[in-house]
Amino acid sequence: MSEYQGSVSPSNPNAILPQSSSPSSGQTTTRPQTANQGSANVQMIYKSEVMGQLVRMIERVAPSQATVLILGESGTGKELIARHIHEKSTRKNKPFVAINCGALRETLLESELFGHEKGSFTGAYTRKIGLAEIANGGTLFLDEIGELSQGIQSKLLRFLQEGEIYRVGGKDPIRVDIRLLSATNRDLEAEVSKQIFREDLFYRINTITVHTPPLRRRKEDISVLIEHFLSQGKHGYLGRGRQMSPEAMQVLMNFPWPGNIRELQNVCERMQILAEGHMIMVGDLPDNIRRPNEKVNVESYDPDVPLHEVEKRHILKALHYFNGNKTRAAHSLGITIKTLYNKLHMYGEFENFSVHSKPEPAAETSEPSAPLVTSSGASDSLL
Repeated sequence: MSEYQGSVSPSNPNAILPQSSSPSSGQTTTRPQTANQGSANVQMIYKSEVMGQLVRMIERVAPSQATVLILGESGTGKELIARHIHEKSTRKNKPFVAINCGALRETLLESELFGHEKGSFTGAYTRKIGLAEIANGGTLFLDEIGELSQGIQSKLLRFLQEGEIYRVGGKDPIRVDIRLLSATNRDLEAEVSKQIFREDLFYRINTITVHTPPLRRRKEDISVLIEHFLSQGKHGYLGRGRQMSPEAMQVLMNFPWPGNIRELQNVCERMQILAEGHMIMVGDLPDNIRRPNEKVNVESYDPDVPLHEVEKRHILKALHYFNGNKTRAAHSLGITIKTLYNKLHMYGEFENFSVHSKPEPAAETSEPSAPLVTSSGASDSLL
């Protein structure tokens, strides 16, 4: 299998560049490529064939002006792919502008995307230039495009067809030249069939469709990603958790990573912070990763019992366990004695625990007391 490798800049984890490879004498060599994203130098790590195929496809698509729809699960690096396309395009020296369509409600999203004129709505004290206008000449990336409302969809479609926008409250069209890249984790074809997403817009945005593979389909990349995150992560200054034991690495390789690369990076940061030494051992891994198949026992769960009733039962059990000693029960429950008193009043149980239960007296012995023997040989019973 061919090997592709590069590195991810910790200063800008949302930007990537591909690793180019050139076969020579039957072997594959790696040659890092760099490009500026502001002040950051950014590259990409991978060695799996599936990622190699994806990068080669992107490099063929990037020089064109075609719209690209990037599909994939959350955390698979869809924005990274978009930045890579931009950096390999003829627009690389122009702005790359990204907007998360799912983060803003419709009115704010329209203003962010197309801008607004002064006085167009309450709070519009000045003119605002929209992100589409800012991206003029460059690339506009719409993340989570499947979250767009029908109203914004129609305005976006007109923008793509006519190449012009209207600011909110504005009357004059503004010519804008952008290349549109978009991404979503939704099944847009199913959304079209349900008439949730416009069919005409769907065909406008997906001249080319790119699928980012989940991490479970590129397991060869897990080890090199972990090595990178531990060696180049922002917590490396702590001087611990710099290497992974073979046993711990095998556990991580077998984990399905539902959160993909984002989850892997988060786990690496956590392990590096909490590790006790230079080497991360299996015991340092989170429980859900060490025992992914362990299921919560729900047999004792009663869906008809509300939370306050569960709390009441638990508190009363603690009081019975400590024979009514409220101080010891409160300490065991992790609450103050005042809170316990308030709970008992609320439950109507205060009078039942108003005094501590006293220990039962010792049972009287049926045997007679031993006689007291005097020096004179007479015996007197103990009183």
